[in-house]
Amino acid sequence: MTTARGLHAHVLETLGQRIVDGLLPAGAVVRPELVATEFGVSRSVVRESLRVLQSLGLVEPRQRVGTQVLPISSWELLAPTVIRWRGASPAYFVQQRELLELRLGVEPVAAALVAGRVSRDDGPGDGGSDGGGAAPGDAVLEAARAMLDACAREDSRAYLEADVRFHRALLTGSGNAVFTHFAGTVEALLRTRTSESRDTITRWTRDAAARHEAVAVAVVAGDATGAGDAATALLRVTRDEFIAEAPGS
Repeated sequence: MTTARGLHAHVLETLGQRIVDGLLPAGAVVRPELVATEFGVSRSVVRESLRVLQSLGLVEPRQRVGTQVLPISSWELLAPTVIRWRGASPAYFVQQRELLELRLGVEPVAAALVAGRVSRDDGPGDGGSDGGGAAPGDAVLEAARAMLDACAREDSRAYLEADVRFHRALLTGSGNAVFTHFAGTVEALLRTRTSESRDTITRWTRDAAARHEAVAVAVVAGDATGAGDAATALLRVTRDEFIAEAPGS
């Protein structure tokens, strides 16, 4: 038996995806009574779903009009839910390019910050520590090595999980609370690749894993400049691959 939470999730997912896909374009009015009839749910389930969509900037209730779909300029484009919907839409490649360009301004700085923490804590090459806890660069290096191991075993699922751990460790290890918050955005973006079959870079590659390892090696060495440069190179290659793979390129 489907629970109220399950019904809410179904309505939310369907409406959100329709808006992001353009099936409900900006300016369209979502009528709760029609949605309730279509999905066979109560008005309260529809209202709850619309509240979530409003919190994500996709819709807005307007007097004498109803709940109206908003343009993309109003969407919370860094919210993991919106990223997931865009990742399953025709905007997949556009989103990848846009967020990779944003990541180019963030992750190299994060890599340099992690390396700087290592250098300040214990000196280059010693790994650094957080007051007896794990060294700030250890998780970055572990994830990069796990990516290489996954390549050797041809395990694409393990590769993805290690890739997610790598970028999360890079951002959370920076010591910057805003970068830490951005880690959820990056994870959501990486996970959209698992359902995408139109491009070739969804598959693991040893060259990509080696670029991740180069970042990690510089981080644990306490080389802030090298870590930042390696992260920039990593993201530029990935961005250029997506641009080359995009339809019409």
